Amino acid sequence: MSARSSFDWWFRNRRTGRITLGQAPNLPIRIFAATTAVGVLVPRGRVRTAAAELAVGVLAWWAVDEIVRGVNPYRRMWGAAALGALAFLALGTRRR
Repeated sequence: MSARSSFDWWFRNRRTGRITLGQAPNLPIRIFAATTAVGVLVPRGRVRTAAAELAVGVLAWWAVDEIVRGVNPYRRMWGAAALGALAFLALGTRRR
């Protein structure tokens, strides 16, 4: 496989045929950003805990959505990496 065809395979949008490296933030990423900001601004308490749990949930939602509906393998890979990182962190948290 040539470098050009490899690049096309990884980054070519399967719907539009254009190269897609990034996209405008979708709903789960916007919610993740907002809940993460709340978690940073509220140092402790139930609001911070709820924001952190919601942030993890919407990040998992985004990751699964990218794996299933990502426009190219590059986007699907990022979804799989995020889901794998969440699983790794969840397993590490349970061992304590």
